[in-house]
Amino acid sequence: MDQEIAQVVAKIHDTPQQSVLAVAGAGNYALAWLLGVGGASRTVLETRVPYGYLAMTDFLEGYAPDQTVSADTARRMARAAWRRGMALREQEVPIVGLACTATIATDRTKRGDHRAFIAAWDDEGVTTDSIVLEKGLRDRAEEEDVVSRLVIGAIARSCGVSAELDLGLAPSERLITETSRHAEPVQRLLDGEASWVTVHPDGRMVVDGDAPRALLPGSFNPLHVGHNELAGVASAVLGAPVVFELSVSNVDKPPLTLAEIHGRLDQFRGAGTVVLTRAETFIKKSELFPGCGFVIGWDTVTRLIQPRYYGNSPEAMLKALADMWARGSHFAVGGRTDDGGAFRLLSEVNIPDGFRPMFTEISEAAFRRDVSSTAIRESRSAN
Repeated sequence: MDQEIAQVVAKIHDTPQQSVLAVAGAGNYALAWLLGVGGASRTVLETRVPYGYLAMTDFLEGYAPDQTVSADTARRMARAAWRRGMALREQEVPIVGLACTATIATDRTKRGDHRAFIAAWDDEGVTTDSIVLEKGLRDRAEEEDVVSRLVIGAIARSCGVSAELDLGLAPSERLITETSRHAEPVQRLLDGEASWVTVHPDGRMVVDGDAPRALLPGSFNPLHVGHNELAGVASAVLGAPVVFELSVSNVDKPPLTLAEIHGRLDQFRGAGTVVLTRAETFIKKSELFPGCGFVIGWDTVTRLIQPRYYGNSPEAMLKALADMWARGSHFAVGGRTDDGGAFRLLSEVNIPDGFRPMFTEISEAAFRRDVSSTAIRESRSAN
């Protein structure tokens, strides 16, 4: 590593940004340079080299790219790296997902261009560098050096570090840099770009932040005192702070519009934290948040164990329960008043054999609030 690169890397390590880096095809020198300068543990959370097609598909969370070496794949890799970084960080520091996908000189002649795409993804947006290298001008090691310098330059830029590294480009070679800003967090969720959005009581939104340990799902149309009281009681049962979860998708209804989502969120200003998801079923919620505890009512648990919600298949229902249990899901169940006015508890529900430990009853003495969002809406409509 030459002194110019070492100095840039040292400056990167002095910034608060932490990163997950993924490289495929080239950019390997950059990983060695970052790790070869003292202080790397302050910057590098993890490195990945998803070289094979299946490895790449796995890294992209099941997405199979039509073309592995492309700007789109680089951006998808950078997003996956950023999401991985958000999951791995131990304190609230800025995360950069850095990705490189390239095809360069090898032990056989390639018909296509020798090219590289480097993308850096952070809270604000994504920046992509693209370059086509002149074939025959350099050997593999020399092309690897150029691409790795681009990777170092990209992460330096993301960390606010000035890095005028000498790339040694030929007159025919041109580096193209494009930057796009992210949409607002709720729109990113609707577009499928975010898995969840945490909305704090002051209105601050965090995309794919720390996963909650306990959730109270609902439509919150409207939010009422029963929701708040149940969340408080369930926190003691589950041993974790309970936050609210609003899915923008619904099994039986059209998805919420952007205006409807913001209208529901306004209720939580100063009242509590809410997590927005696209997970309309508990199976999807458990996949999104493994190990999470869920707060539900008697009416919900009766639906959870009905085969008709699983294509009328008892086997599918049992498999879903087993999968949720394997992911560490647990349910705290509060009592509810049924259509006949009787207050019903978990103890009255015939839970399938073997699955009772997944469910904990919240006693009537601990929580009873005979109020529902439906009744509130009907009362408002009548008035």
